[in-house]
Amino acid sequence: MADVTLTIGDRAHIVGCRDGEEAQVRHLGTLIEERWDAALRASGNMGNERAMLFVALMLADALTEARRQPPAATGVDSAQLDRIADKLEALATALEDAAPNA
Repeated sequence: MADVTLTIGDRAHIVGCRDGEEAQVRHLGTLIEERWDAALRASGNMGNERAMLFVALMLADALTEARRQPPAATGVDSAQLDRIADKLEALATALEDAAPNA
């Protein structure tokens, strides 16, 4: 078990994680820290607990938006797909022509 210290706002938080996950936990802490000032302002400076709630809402919103996005393109355009389809059809025809008649 490893401990990672995350600094969010002006406070240090010690978080336990499995060995080897330290970099990921630090990265997640960075995502929180990046939104901290905006969350603190949005919470009306009503305390760290409320600001953390706003950070969670911001991250949940970003996650929801990312899930709405279409999957990344495969890098194959429609012209390439048409050429592949033509080649597959030609191959199928050649295999049918070469097959012994039943």
